[in-house]
Amino acid sequence: MTSRREQVIDAVKALVAGALPNAEVKRNLAKPERIPPGGLVVVRDGDPGEPEVLLSPLTYVYSHRVPIEVAAYESSSLPREQILDGMLGAIGEAVQADRTLGGLCDFLEVEAPATDDAETLGAIPARFAEAFVVAVYGTTDPLN
Repeated sequence: MTSRREQVIDAVKALVAGALPNAEVKRNLAKPERIPPGGLVVVRDGDPGEPEVLLSPLTYVYSHRVPIEVAAYESSSLPREQILDGMLGAIGEAVQADRTLGGLCDFLEVEAPATDDAETLGAIPARFAEAFVVAVYGTTDPLN
């Protein structure tokens, strides 16, 4: 059986992919070599952190910060900042629409993104953002 941690990360990836149907959404991509025309999102495993422990019944409650890296180029009609902002907004709306990931977690929220330019020698400059989706969930076993 898949651990709760893996189920939550996979559900976050699916949520992002559903919010951005034109973007390529990957998990733990080592080093992206290109950004596709619809944008690129990399969902990383992140750090579940130290759990809060409830004793009766024994439950480990995590506030798991799942990093999402979003990158986009400008289009012929929109600047890259506006495209990236639209992608982030779509992710935020998807989180608001399903705060429990279909019952996998107790609460889901998004932290504000940090943005920067992503430049490669000889390529069109892209815009990059890193945000964290915070999933609060409980499990009876830290390895499950």
